[in-house]
Amino acid sequence: MKAFLQQLDISVLTDALINVIPAVICITLHELSHGVVALKLGDPTARNAGRLTLNPLKHIDLFGLICLAVFGFGWAKPVPINMRNFKNPRRGMGLTALAGPAANMVLAVVFLALWGFFTPALYAGKVGSVVLDVLRSTAVLSMGLAIFNILPIPPLDGSKVVFSIASERLYRQLMRYERYGMILLVVLLVTGVLSGPMSRGVTFLWDHLVIVAETFFRLGKSVWLTA
Repeated sequence: MKAFLQQLDISVLTDALINVIPAVICITLHELSHGVVALKLGDPTARNAGRLTLNPLKHIDLFGLICLAVFGFGWAKPVPINMRNFKNPRRGMGLTALAGPAANMVLAVVFLALWGFFTPALYAGKVGSVVLDVLRSTAVLSMGLAIFNILPIPPLDGSKVVFSIASERLYRQLMRYERYGMILLVVLLVTGVLSGPMSRGVTFLWDHLVIVAETFFRLGKSVWLTA
């Protein structure tokens, strides 16, 4: 056993942590936000199903998690929503759907701040560098999930937002083609059509949000290097 552990490449474990932990965090907060907003708007379905929790096991689809960790896109168990419980069903669905990408953007900002703040204290150690990589990866993955989910392609959140603001006539027309959205999405992913726009979108967000990390890096230096 000792010999096996000595031969085990620790980088395999650290790489797994750097990929899986951010995916778990991003999925959990994304799905939880859907349920919380739905409850605020009058739909207790997610709460009754036990989905208003930070327990990732309630939200994770194992294969979807693996895809998210390995390929940068994936899925979770959909939070159950009953739009008939909303006073305004279409508006309620739109706001509930928007909550997911919005939560990912907030998460990205928070983890950029944490990454910047703890960099002066942790950058020199092996364990510390892994922690910093997890913080940074969580921020980047959150940006990617926000962009990906806001695309107006069923069943992504962006399609529900578009449906909520469309005219009644346009809404009926769009609903006719909703069933084909998943096929279109798979084709776009498999062919790599989305890779370029997604990459440019994440780069754009990073360029505009990295100031958060820089600000907290300066704060971290004043705290850690003078302690």
